[in-house]
Amino acid sequence: MKKILFVDDNPDMLRSLRRMLRVMRSEWEMEFAGSGREALELLEKESYDVVVSDIRMPDMDGVQLLTEIKKLYPHMVRIALSGQSDQEMILKSVGSIHQFLAKPCDADTLKAVVKRSCTLQNLLSDTTLIQLVSRLESLPSLPSLYLEIMEELKSPRSSLARVGNIISKDIGMTAKILQLVNSAFFGIPQHVSNPAQAATLLGIDTIKALVLSVHIFQQSDLPTIENLDYEILWQHSTFTSILAKKIAVVEKFDSKAVDDVFMAGLLHDVGILILASGFPAEYHEVMRLTVSEASPIVKAEKQVLGRTHAEVGGYLMGLWGLSDSIVEAIYFHHFPSECPEIRLSPLTMVHAANEIEARKSKDIKPELNIDMEYLAKLGIADRVPAWREIRDDIKQKGENRE
Repeated sequence: MKKILFVDDNPDMLRSLRRMLRVMRSEWEMEFAGSGREALELLEKESYDVVVSDIRMPDMDGVQLLTEIKKLYPHMVRIALSGQSDQEMILKSVGSIHQFLAKPCDADTLKAVVKRSCTLQNLLSDTTLIQLVSRLESLPSLPSLYLEIMEELKSPRSSLARVGNIISKDIGMTAKILQLVNSAFFGIPQHVSNPAQAATLLGIDTIKALVLSVHIFQQSDLPTIENLDYEILWQHSTFTSILAKKIAVVEKFDSKAVDDVFMAGLLHDVGILILASGFPAEYHEVMRLTVSEASPIVKAEKQVLGRTHAEVGGYLMGLWGLSDSIVEAIYFHHFPSECPEIRLSPLTMVHAANEIEARKSKDIKPELNIDMEYLAKLGIADRVPAWREIRDDIKQKGENRE
């Protein structure tokens, strides 16, 4: 049974939470604390899976509490309840909080977010990995793109179009901006899965504050790992996203699904960044096995680390609140038949595009073959030759961006 801790200094709010979550008592063991100090005292005695805290509280506010929890108990999912009046406080805390929910929060939304967090924890059971992933505030960016976005934002003539274009070329920036724009705190009614649209919705002033003051994008030296070329990883991710999107358009996906396909394609290998930066020695061994023993990368990861980049990447993107279809596509992109629901989806497009692209790549290899049995169940196995032609057409035209 999952253990959830709710924190709010308002007794009426705590009573309301108890009442509206009573139906979850068979699935959750719940505790309610009236202050940050009381919450920390409870955490010293018991371990919880998820902490949901109000932001504006006296003595110790929610930002201070969740920041302390991140430091002491990094495995716990941290969710904040906040109002629009808390904007300045929230902007300073984006690294300590996984998801923001707007107050007042209805019971269905709260239950759905907490249940999703619990489900994700079940998917990634390794404690060390959970602690590593849950602690992440941002993901490393390519140095060239990091410098490009900084120069653009510092320019007196910076434009949202150029900012969105730079973000869309970088795995780490895209993941972080989508986490923030889809949080309830910003009050955007639709789910956003396009970084250019995200930039427009947030506005240049908010992005400047997030990047220049809060430092939501990370400039760091990725560890040097033999046979792992980060530039090629970015190129592969970008091409996979372009190919997956074009296939989705040909297969008549609607516009929202096409955006999800593109984002899932760009982020499908985000777990490689997480594992390589978090476990460089182990990932060096992973890459050695992929080359010396011609072992598929996911098999080598499983052998060395016990988990794959797909699982780790899917876990973090889910934790950050990206849509289920994107998380599903990342998590199952090597083994789509393992997905609980077999249907035509962004997963289908990303799996196919990744494998078709990998067949032409000499790096980050070898990959698995396309799961033709999976495609046959969907009645589209005969479409693969046409998808390969789309790939060849993109290569011939030299397309390298959306």
